[in-house]
Amino acid sequence: MKRVIALVDCNNFFVSCERLLKPELIDKPVCVLSNNDGCVVSRSNEAKRMGVEMGAPYFIVKNQFKKVIFLSGNLPFYCEISKRVMDKLYDFTPDVEIYSIDEAFLDLTGLRKTFNCSYEELVEKIVKDIKNEIGIDVSVGLSYSKVLAKLANDKAKALQKIKIDKKTYKIGYRQIQEELKSTLISEVWGVGKNTTALLKKHLIQSAWDFVSQEDVWIKKNLGKIGLDLKQELLGNIINPVQGVSSAPKSVSRSESFKEFQTDKNYIQEQLNNHIHKVCKKLRNENLVTGCILVMLRTKDFQVFDMKINLISPTNTEFELINHSKEILDKLYQKGIIYRSVGFCAMKLTAAKTQQISLFDGDDNLKKQELSKSWDKLEEKYGRGIVTLGAKKEKEKSKK
Repeated sequence: MKRVIALVDCNNFFVSCERLLKPELIDKPVCVLSNNDGCVVSRSNEAKRMGVEMGAPYFIVKNQFKKVIFLSGNLPFYCEISKRVMDKLYDFTPDVEIYSIDEAFLDLTGLRKTFNCSYEELVEKIVKDIKNEIGIDVSVGLSYSKVLAKLANDKAKALQKIKIDKKTYKIGYRQIQEELKSTLISEVWGVGKNTTALLKKHLIQSAWDFVSQEDVWIKKNLGKIGLDLKQELLGNIINPVQGVSSAPKSVSRSESFKEFQTDKNYIQEQLNNHIHKVCKKLRNENLVTGCILVMLRTKDFQVFDMKINLISPTNTEFELINHSKEILDKLYQKGIIYRSVGFCAMKLTAAKTQQISLFDGDDNLKKQELSKSWDKLEEKYGRGIVTLGAKKEKEKSKK
């Protein structure tokens, strides 16, 4: 039986997230910038039509495009919205493979009977529900393999660029040949510049030219990857949707300061923020950490780090912030100028398999409950509703 695969892709995702916070940005040319405002990483359709290129350096485009609104990125908020979108997809199928922060593959095989509608109607419902409940526009490509679903999604977005309101696109079995003939091989997902150059030397211009080649020739020139690509383009799934992801080996967080720092209290506050975000991810994944690492990077990119093993694995920031302070006290050197601080949780294990330690008591249980309450407050009121500051060190009075 043919599998039915959909690719759900959030449109201009970072810009769409910003418009949730600021509706006045709707229909205006908007670009979101990378960390430290380095380059453009997301563009509204209006900005695209004006000619702003993806990855363009901010210091250049800010002078070229005076009417474009440039915004600093807010990755934690984008991650929150991403999680809402991905969680919504599980309402339709348990077979969801999260491919990136704004993309996911779905296996919809057999769900026509479950939802009592066609596959085309089902993906249109996905688009409508995400827009109505979360406020994010998505495009959906529908076909028989990941490669074809990605191609279908690209076709939907191409129509949107010319102002055709088409959020979904299906490549059915009868349309495969026609679609491949109209698709350049360079436009196929997974085909890079070197492969494109090689194929063009052999007069292979379109995706149909490629699948028309003998398997022996493809294997000789591109190996098994090439054979797999041919089958996926013909609608024969080789890489199925992987619905179950393996647990990470570590979770880390690091970010450069807006300005170079010598203030230890400021560094500790930023470290506390990183720890909270790491702990929240651990709790979402039902994991605990048995080893933590704190890293300090100087203005000149010299790195100092230290890790410690924990007596009792945990995922509460109220425990880990205390441990991190001990490490920071040893790493920090007065007079040194720092550019960033980082935190990493390692030796991760499932929280449900965690053994109760003799050192665990009422105090530890209270800290765990506080952490869970913190999560609930942020879910209801947004990030930043609760913060943990660093205690300022008092200078010893001179006698």
